[in-house]
Amino acid sequence: MQPDDEVCLCFHVSLRKIRGYLARENPPVASLISECLGAGTGCMWCVPFLKHLHAQHMKGQTPDLSISPERYAGGRQDYRDTNARDDDVVREAKGEGPTT
Repeated sequence: MQPDDEVCLCFHVSLRKIRGYLARENPPVASLISECLGAGTGCMWCVPFLKHLHAQHMKGQTPDLSISPERYAGGRQDYRDTNARDDDVVREAKGEGPTT
């Protein structure tokens, strides 16, 4: 993802805004990212990704997601249609390999 791509699609919260919030506020738990323009409080699709970004921040890494915005948005649409999160999309975003 690029910095201006949206992580929270419900409230249009970009990766850049989340990075800035994490750097500025240094929240002790991922759930406090919701204070960043409501991220994670809509459809809940982005919650595992917000947790991943928070974990990276806590390790001193630059928070990032290794997925195209199109694949990410497609996974979210499937989630909204089925109410089931595609684990392959989550792993891809986290930079993890596919399951065997």
